Amino acid sequence: MHLIVDGYGGNVGVMEDPDALFRFLDEYPDAIGMTKITAPQVYTYAGRKPEDNGLSGFVLIAESHISVHTFPRRRYINIDVFSCKEFDASKALRELQATFSLETVRSWTLDRGLEYSDTEAAARAVEMERSQLTGRL
Repeated sequence: MHLIVDGYGGNVGVMEDPDALFRFLDEYPDAIGMTKITAPQVYTYAGRKPEDNGLSGFVLIAESHISVHTFPRRRYINIDVFSCKEFDASKALRELQATFSLETVRSWTLDRGLEYSDTEAAARAVEMERSQLTGRL
């Protein structure tokens, strides 16, 4: 699963605080049932235009990763929660909204890599790809 979030109208103080973003990335994996395997990394970015300034942070989880990019002067944030393990996307989204005090969110949930989750589905996918390639030759 891949939860993609665009958040608007968030708390500027939180979005420009590297310690707050670090704490979020440190605690959020547990809150959504994931396994953190590295310490979070948080970087401050100063762009050519002040409205591009913000923070970028990520944490690797056993299931994949969580990344956050903030744009405090725009009151905008984008977040990705990517996991090979299913999770409650609604709960994960509520946690994000509460943490960053988001007034509005747009979110998408993508299912990725499903054909490789079981061997029969993977074999069918490979066979289909082979037949398409053979048809082109």
